[in-house]
Amino acid sequence: MFNFFKSEPIDLTNSTIIDVRSPMEFSQGNVQNSRNIPVDQIHEHIDSLKTIPGKIVLCCASGARSAHATQILQRSGISNAINGGSWRNLLS
Repeated sequence: MFNFFKSEPIDLTNSTIIDVRSPMEFSQGNVQNSRNIPVDQIHEHIDSLKTIPGKIVLCCASGARSAHATQILQRSGISNAINGGSWRNLLS
């Protein structure tokens, strides 16, 4: 799969990684210690995500769904949400 949303490396120190792919996609590979919240369920988790200190780095397969989820969170007042793009870019 192509990654059209390439970005500069992200410092993951003090970050929580949220993978917005489907549970099936997540089960086939993910970033260690990441949390799976599918993009279509992100609205249901706004209140709990607001309590997370540090950066919230969202990822998916290519960066499209995580870009959408980042916009949702930022519009909800979660300014520490950033689009990490593809989950594979976050592997250490």
